[in-house]
Amino acid sequence: MAATMMEMASVKVVGLRASLPVQNSVGKHLGGARLATITSPKLMTSLAAGGRVRCESSTGGGGKGPLADAKRAVDGSTKQEITKDDILRNQETNESEKKSVFGAKPTSGSVYPRPELERRPETGSKSFWSVMAFDGAAPETINGRLAMLGFAWAVLAEKLTGLTVLEQVFNPDTIGLVYFLGVVQLFTYASLVPIMSGESTDARSFGPFTAKAERWNGRLAMIGFSSLIITELITHTAFFQ
Repeated sequence: MAATMMEMASVKVVGLRASLPVQNSVGKHLGGARLATITSPKLMTSLAAGGRVRCESSTGGGGKGPLADAKRAVDGSTKQEITKDDILRNQETNESEKKSVFGAKPTSGSVYPRPELERRPETGSKSFWSVMAFDGAAPETINGRLAMLGFAWAVLAEKLTGLTVLEQVFNPDTIGLVYFLGVVQLFTYASLVPIMSGESTDARSFGPFTAKAERWNGRLAMIGFSSLIITELITHTAFFQ
């Protein structure tokens, strides 16, 4: 009696690849599963009858459609490739890369400070702990963006409500804490996605909107926002009334 063997057939149909088990009655023992590839305008019912169908995308070469076209257009006008040679050149010529803010010399393999080549997402580790380290690409970027948003919102909200920043967040009669937690998560996630995909903020620019300008604006906003909170803790009144 012929033995019933299971094989995996890979069927590529209209941009989809389906892997499904099919029955193959053969009078001799097969040494292993054979992978059959069939290209057809429709999925043959004789293949599908044997069991489950597993489909996966096989588009390749980038996506299609208006969203993909828009992304390519944005990338073409704002994105520049940062190569390993560019990083090494900056690491050798930029004085700020030769020592940390505390005066320590960057050493390969150290926790802090790390050479630019190791801490940049383009060439270094893209793990969460690496990008979120003290000298990683994420902390200053995320804190700066949140500070810019927080300072701008504080000015507007204090004008409208007369409440201090802390009152806006922790007052039980308001839902400022909900907004605060939501915005922190949203901005953190949106900032981490490109960084952990191997793209630093220096890879994007559009006219005056550059990574350097964002860093300086973020640093000033962090100082300004911290000063605003401290001032209002001392005076117990909203600074922008």
